[in-house]
Amino acid sequence: MDGLAAYYVNYRYSMSKTAKSHIDGFLPLTPTVFHMLLALGEGERHGYALKREIMRRTGGKVNLGSGALYGSINKMLEQGLIEESDERPDPHLDDERRRYYRITTLGRRVAQGEAVRLRELVRLAEDRWGLPEAL
Repeated sequence: MDGLAAYYVNYRYSMSKTAKSHIDGFLPLTPTVFHMLLALGEGERHGYALKREIMRRTGGKVNLGSGALYGSINKMLEQGLIEESDERPDPHLDDERRRYYRITTLGRRVAQGEAVRLRELVRLAEDRWGLPEAL
């Protein structure tokens, strides 16, 4: 079994059936939420910093408006995928009105589940049509 297959088997079957079905209940994620979880996986950020990081990562192809950005943040807070952080940068370097967010353990597991789901989908497309190097 290659490393990728071993990872998949380990991911899918190492969790209890209840935990796996709980995570599957969050899937599929919207692209916005997935991008946000990926960015928060690298560390805490405030909302505008999330927007900038996602624009940087996508070469400007994804530019979240404030409604999508803060609507997604509020939804992820309610779902327990992220939480507000109490830690703050130096007050001289920061605006006290900013709220900082970090990914939770659940959020990380859900993002991993989405990555596995997308990888499976890409494999199906590649098996069916093959994938060009670039379009």
